[in-house]
Amino acid sequence: MPEDRTTQGGNYWTLFTPGIWKLLHAVLQATMPETASELARRLARNAEAVCRHYLSNGRRHGRYWLVGDVTNTPGHSLYVRLSGPDFGKGAAGKWTDAATGQHGDLLDLIAANRRLTAPRAVFDEARSFLSVPQASLKRPMPVKPGSPEAARRLFAMSCPLAGTVAEAYLRGRGITTVNDLTALRFHPRCYYRDDDCGGTRAPDPRPALVAAVTGLDGAVTGVQRTWLNPDGNGKANVAAPRRAMGHLLGNAVRFGAVLDIMAAGEGIETMLSLRMIMPALPVVAALSANHLTALVLPSTLRRLYIARDNDPAGRRATETLSDRAQADGIETLTLTPTLDDLNDDLQQLGTHALAAAVRVQLAPEDVTRFWIAERRIMARR
Repeated sequence: MPEDRTTQGGNYWTLFTPGIWKLLHAVLQATMPETASELARRLARNAEAVCRHYLSNGRRHGRYWLVGDVTNTPGHSLYVRLSGPDFGKGAAGKWTDAATGQHGDLLDLIAANRRLTAPRAVFDEARSFLSVPQASLKRPMPVKPGSPEAARRLFAMSCPLAGTVAEAYLRGRGITTVNDLTALRFHPRCYYRDDDCGGTRAPDPRPALVAAVTGLDGAVTGVQRTWLNPDGNGKANVAAPRRAMGHLLGNAVRFGAVLDIMAAGEGIETMLSLRMIMPALPVVAALSANHLTALVLPSTLRRLYIARDNDPAGRRATETLSDRAQADGIETLTLTPTLDDLNDDLQQLGTHALAAAVRVQLAPEDVTRFWIAERRIMARR
């Protein structure tokens, strides 16, 4: 082993070859066979808690925890299986670093992460971890597919948009400002099941844009998944590239905090198109015409813009929501697109044409509040 790499702050553990790892693992098992095996099984039963504690720079992807290496470097070359049997193929707690060939169980991982060479020190560290209150070590209980809790877990497992296929997809739709879209995330392997196969075909993992559906209190009640082509060039070529789950009725995907004025419409891309020309205007996407009619409105709202889709369902939804809002004393104004919806206007006619068409449909005071102020902000950038 080169002296300069071990005496001048080098990463001692990453220099271990797969053969040395096998030897270390054998020493751990041979020193106290029953204790080592039992400790490894107990750790494996709490594999996700182990990973969150020792590999906190990683994140969960389905049944695996991904991180850069045993020393907790960010990345995804090392993967830990979070669920599975206690023994044999596919056992929980088994890990492999694809970049180095290192592999082992969670005792080995703790030894490497804490740089422990003495078996007794490894056992003590493992026992210390397992001595914390068991409530914090329990695996999440299974939840009903399609439930609000399943939706919350999926959103939590997803990652921010920046640099992902989902960002590329939105940019392809003309939506170039994505840094502050906290209601949207990306999942690289979101399962899609083809209903036409009658449930006989295994679901396919596909990249997806994941949108959080929330209530007025901000709590996530559901998600909408939009499956994408691997390069982000449009939606995936599947029978139903968009699906929602959870409690949707009355709720929406929200962008911006609402005070007294907001805009509502059906699709996420439609409402983000409006936000491209008026980023300070709070907007919500109800995800469908039927859900738009049932949207729960904030008690502080005094003016509602409805971004209408140019089809019969869109016109009916606009009329129904407008009637409901006016009955509650809320002024309503309709934003009518030139083409089928505001995103079509943005993509085919351009930002300036969309801005000119929307501006004349705003209340005069909102031109001053949202339009002129935004033009000044953008001019200073």
